[in-house]
Amino acid sequence: MGILTSSVVDSDNHKYVGALRREYNHLGELLARRGIDIDWVKSKVAAYGVAVPSWGVGTGGTRFARFPGPGEPRGIFDKLEDCAVIHQLTRITPTVSLHIPWDKVEDLAALKQKADELDLAFDAMNSNTFQDQPDQARSYKYGSLSHTDYATREQAIEHNLECIEIGKALGSKALTVWIGDGSNFPGQVNFTKSFERYLESMKAVYAGLPDDWRLFTEHKMFEPAFYSTVVQDWGTNYLIAQELGPKAQCLVDLGHHAPNTNIEMIVARLIQFGKLGGFHFNDSKYGDDDLDTGSVDPYRLFLVFNELVDAEVNKVKDFRPAHMLDQSHNVTDPIESLIASATEVSRAYAQALMVNRETLVACQDNNDAIMATETLKKAFRTDVEPILAMARLERGGAINPIGAYRASNYRAKVAAERPVVTSGGGGIV
Repeated sequence: MGILTSSVVDSDNHKYVGALRREYNHLGELLARRGIDIDWVKSKVAAYGVAVPSWGVGTGGTRFARFPGPGEPRGIFDKLEDCAVIHQLTRITPTVSLHIPWDKVEDLAALKQKADELDLAFDAMNSNTFQDQPDQARSYKYGSLSHTDYATREQAIEHNLECIEIGKALGSKALTVWIGDGSNFPGQVNFTKSFERYLESMKAVYAGLPDDWRLFTEHKMFEPAFYSTVVQDWGTNYLIAQELGPKAQCLVDLGHHAPNTNIEMIVARLIQFGKLGGFHFNDSKYGDDDLDTGSVDPYRLFLVFNELVDAEVNKVKDFRPAHMLDQSHNVTDPIESLIASATEVSRAYAQALMVNRETLVACQDNNDAIMATETLKKAFRTDVEPILAMARLERGGAINPIGAYRASNYRAKVAAERPVVTSGGGGIV
């Protein structure tokens, strides 16, 4: 069931459908001369999906302030409706990733029923041991899964196990664990002991995983711990996944690396050793900015997908990375940002599908640097918008999803129903 009336989408599509068919046919002719079947690319794009974060449909903030927008979701049921709008228009965001306890409810059956009604399913569960909650017995100020206090670590472990139980009731198949544990002063923690405590805690969480679940551990270079972070880079993350077992894999957030880090090479390494669990897609200029995906460096996004398609083409064993957006929208309508970001991810996938793999391998084998990079750029420069739009149209989505969203007046309608949120302090949600 769609949130928006079909007439809104159909009316907006009517304005563009004639031109789209002509553009699609023209692009098909151009690609055919390159030996690319446009319908094959379209079918791959249509089958692609990226999860939307429940927290992403709320207005984000910074360490300094948050400026709420109109029609803020009041809870997870409102969030699901906003997520359903995104999927209805793009047809590539069929799943929602929940964050506990932000999205915790008493009636999980009602939540599952609501998602079913909206044609949505649940992606990975996300635990939260980087904040103290009102009813929490012990504070995470000095860490959670790596805390020096055994009882605090036990509290963090139990929270992660609870997330698994909630996910089981909702049909999720994965748990993502990110912690803010670390230190802000030299000498504050013993690096080795804190990592030992973390591994011990994570082994207890891992033991609670169902057989068909995966555990994604997430690395981040800094913040909120600025001197040292327990899980600070992909190498440490890989060690964790190896220590825990085959159901543990590494999650790559594009903003969790030092500026200019070669993220696509990290992706290749994790694929090579069977430990790439998935992604949190976003973009950055300085650090973990959580900017809209592809808004700053769309070429880097394409290069990441180039590695993913390479693994797909070469049929790497058990290759099934989870894809999710993870952004904070401070000055835009969150729904519009998520629509644009989902489109950019599918664009990068479509472009990567167009790389001539045989030519690229030949250039690499012959050390032909110029033609190797030109082979990638030829695919990246291809305007695949007609493919993306046609895939959306044929699946009941919008040719121009942001335009259709604005024409629906959805934001104004929910703003009239949802109470105004007053401006508060900082924070990502």
